[in-house]
Amino acid sequence: MRADRLISLLLLLQQRGSMSASALARELEVSRRTVQRDIEALASAGMPVYAERGREGGYALLGRFTTDLTGLTEQEALALIAAGSPGNGHLLGMAPALASAMRKVTAAIPPAHRERATSAAERILVQPEEGWHPCAAKNSRPEEEHLDVVREAVLASRKLRIRYTARDASPRWRTVDPIGLVRVRGQWYLLAYRDDAERTYRLSRISAAQQLSEPVEHREGVDLETVWRNQRERFHATKPRVVATVRVRARRRRQLVDATLRAGPDQPDSGGWLLLEVEFADLVHAESVLWGLAPDAEALAPAELRRALADRANATAGRYG
Repeated sequence: MRADRLISLLLLLQQRGSMSASALARELEVSRRTVQRDIEALASAGMPVYAERGREGGYALLGRFTTDLTGLTEQEALALIAAGSPGNGHLLGMAPALASAMRKVTAAIPPAHRERATSAAERILVQPEEGWHPCAAKNSRPEEEHLDVVREAVLASRKLRIRYTARDASPRWRTVDPIGLVRVRGQWYLLAYRDDAERTYRLSRISAAQQLSEPVEHREGVDLETVWRNQRERFHATKPRVVATVRVRARRRRQLVDATLRAGPDQPDSGGWLLLEVEFADLVHAESVLWGLAPDAEALAPAELRRALADRANATAGRYG
């Protein structure tokens, strides 16, 4: 583990030039004392690491020293694959490996392209979301049709003109200031400013897209993950929730609770089952989660949820019967 950390330390100094012990400790998730010991070990091994004195001092690499350490370990390769999936590295418990892998990739990028790569990391977010279930638009299009144009506008910080069909509405042209792209549960969303308000546009509802030459209006302190969280909370606030009484096997309780918005205390039932009240974003969300837990979960209420699950079971039985 220490060898991987020493490599990561060298790559950080190669990429950023000079860093304080505190900054290195934060990046490597160790103490300042550990950083100091690692620096001493590198210097003893002949690496050209030196300390910069003074108030703004830190550690740096001497001259034009570079290192070719772009080969990935198995864990880091898995972490990079996970980064492109809805789970990200966190879902596989690989956040440290992912951070180390991305440092190696960034260090390998020519300086002329590094700023664009950094911009992509800040403006494209891939997240798992159990509670985000907007309905698909009628006549929605494949997302990839306009993804390239939208992505280029996002990365270039240019205004974007889109022909968008909101739910139960006719197509309309809109000019927006892109903030970033978010991928959730296999769907792409464009987050953008329009009329000084944060908006969310599903890419499958965009029928045309044009990148404009005009730059977006600069706004200080805009963070894509924060904007997404705000939009998600607004979405939930406007949606009617579904509160269900569920009977679930004790061994599947954690899976049920993790997939809901809220779960009340559980009550023991006979035969290794539990009873609890849980909250879903909507009926589609509830049906999807409980169907995935079948036959180890049963909806006792509301009646509309029981009917939806029964209809799905009958349709499945008819298809395979």
